[in-house]
Amino acid sequence: MQPDDIKRLIETGLECSYLKVDGDGRHFEAVVVSPEFESKATLARHRLVYATLGGHFASEALHALSLKTFTPAQWREQQS
Repeated sequence: MQPDDIKRLIETGLECSYLKVDGDGRHFEAVVVSPEFESKATLARHRLVYATLGGHFASEALHALSLKTFTPAQWREQQS
């Protein structure tokens, strides 16, 4: 898998106001900003993102994904 593949999968399953995915073909990191994260704990946010990736972890097409998840308000604060 490539970063653009992962980005497409996440965008298809989750409303994102900002999404960036980087990686080397096996290990990836993503910054995901979504209004769907409002009032959700970090683990719940990560589960939402992982749900968009289907069986790609089980098939080992995707080995590792490090996530940073933010609500739009948190992201605005982060950028200040």
